[in-house]
Amino acid sequence: MLTGCAAVASVASYAWLANRMTAPGPHDVPVVIDVRPGESLRGVLADLTAAGAIDGPRLVELWVRIAGRSPRVKVGRYEIPAAASVRDILVQLDEGRVLLESITIVEGVRYADLRRLLADAPGIKQTLAGIGDAELMARLGAPGVHPEGRFFPDTYRYAWGSSDFEILKLAHARMRETLETAWAARAPDLPLDSMDAALVLASIVEKESALALERPRVAGVFVQRLRRGMRLQSDPTVIYGLRESYDGDIRTRDLRTDTPYNTYTRKGLPPTPIALPGEAALRAATRPQETGELFFVATGSPDGSHVFSSNYDDHRRAVRQMLERQRTRGQANP
Repeated sequence: MLTGCAAVASVASYAWLANRMTAPGPHDVPVVIDVRPGESLRGVLADLTAAGAIDGPRLVELWVRIAGRSPRVKVGRYEIPAAASVRDILVQLDEGRVLLESITIVEGVRYADLRRLLADAPGIKQTLAGIGDAELMARLGAPGVHPEGRFFPDTYRYAWGSSDFEILKLAHARMRETLETAWAARAPDLPLDSMDAALVLASIVEKESALALERPRVAGVFVQRLRRGMRLQSDPTVIYGLRESYDGDIRTRDLRTDTPYNTYTRKGLPPTPIALPGEAALRAATRPQETGELFFVATGSPDGSHVFSSNYDDHRRAVRQMLERQRTRGQANP
């Protein structure tokens, strides 16, 4: 048994140690550390010491032994608040409150752009190098499906060390859910035979229209053309079919060069989406605004708006006006 003096000393030592563990830390600015897979608590404490967040790692180890519960340190990047106590740091590590990064997938980008974005994003573990599109889609539970258009554009937050596959899996699930919701609320008598067809149309609408308010109207033009057996004549589909040969300008010969994606030479929808459509484009494709219009052309205004026409004569007039505005603007800005 402890003598009275020894017991008092032990209590005093414990109180002193507890006070050290709950006192403000020595760092007056936030500290960022990375916890790597397989790293021990001792290694993490060494990192914290080097970063200036704690000044007595052995005392911390002693405290952990006395408390009888070592924190379950989770892998990731942590931002330790300024002056955080040892106790608060251990709780943060135990709860895995990691620093979250974010990646924004912009509406209308292509799948290839998404893969490059993931490859360049900070803190993402690259696990798909050498993995082909077919194998990736099989891993996502969609064997035989082309990857274009199958990932939902949005801002995704992730913990440092998350894998590229984890983010793609989340974006793929989000697109499937959003597409299913839009398809369930589709307009009656829509001339689309499947959700996949709606996704293809939505991707064209996304590339054709910069203004959210115009997208249902743009979709209505394409739906009217599908109903009448007319070719869609969408430049973005032609550009997609040109692949690497597209140099930023679309020419008359490009419109006449047949590819599976050339909607000037082929009727109906192209075989796959041509980009990643957002929610507004999906809603527009499944609930288009049909007003009998069959044509549209850009006004040339900075807002990206269009002029819509129900007959070819009006459309040609709108095209001439757009070209005249471009010439006038070019003369004003030589």
